[in-house]
Amino acid sequence: MGRYVIRRLLQMIPVFFGATLLIFLMVNVMGDPIAGLCGDRKCDPATAAQLKKEFGLDKPVWQQYVTYMGNVFTGDFGTAFNGQKVTELMGTAFPLTIRLTVVAILFEIIIGITLGVITGLRRGRPIDTVVLLLTLVVIAIPTFVTGLLLQLLLGVEWGIIKPSVSSEAPFDELIVPGFVLASVSLAYVTRLTRTSIAENRRADYVRTAIAKGLPRRRVITRHLLRNSLIPVVTFIGTDIGALMGGAIVTERIFNIHGVGFQLYQGILRQSTQTVVGFVTVLVLVFLVANLVVDLLYAVLDPRIRYA
Repeated sequence: MGRYVIRRLLQMIPVFFGATLLIFLMVNVMGDPIAGLCGDRKCDPATAAQLKKEFGLDKPVWQQYVTYMGNVFTGDFGTAFNGQKVTELMGTAFPLTIRLTVVAILFEIIIGITLGVITGLRRGRPIDTVVLLLTLVVIAIPTFVTGLLLQLLLGVEWGIIKPSVSSEAPFDELIVPGFVLASVSLAYVTRLTRTSIAENRRADYVRTAIAKGLPRRRVITRHLLRNSLIPVVTFIGTDIGALMGGAIVTERIFNIHGVGFQLYQGILRQSTQTVVGFVTVLVLVFLVANLVVDLLYAVLDPRIRYA
């Protein structure tokens, strides 16, 4: 196991540099960030040259990337065009998005896996049909429609929740935004769990466990569910980074100043330092989440061993 972890960590190094390089190149071709600094009026040549020199934009792109990565390893993600350190923006944004992501993941695990197990064990019955139709409807409806509808009904019409989340963003205020963020993924988790349960239910090891006279609950939890959760864990693990980076719509609707909000502002203002800095951290989140998922395989399925 230790050798496998070391090998995976070494594999993450070129992936990290390759991903950050692509992001850096794509962000730098979005447009002229200096033009965004000057607003509607075009910068005069002297001012533009001074700003480019100040932010290091007068150097070749490869040199900008090398300088940026050198600063990243010292904990310096640069300065946004408003003069604020990117690390300060991260310090306020990531805690909010992490709490929102935790709520969303809990919805996926509790509701998605539970519905998937129930429908997988009752495949073809009315409850299975109803849940499949509901998940299909959830997948078909865009997230911004679900968010605006729940905000209007629960927040404005019925007054059950606050229409906008406060700046502290406690967990109780993140329940509805977390559900909105997790809605599509929750539907996929339900359908994925259902399919995996239904397939593994006919496996030889399940029939053997039943023939031994093991209780139904033990057969489901100790044998059927553990093996069936492998694809589900893979999906949820990769979904963590996607939820953190893809929360732009949800955070805009509920006025949450998290990672999605900061990315939106950075793209809108063409702040390359902000966008690249936040996405660099999200790349690390993706890599670590995938490593943890791979290690969980051995926990879920004893047949899996890492050399």
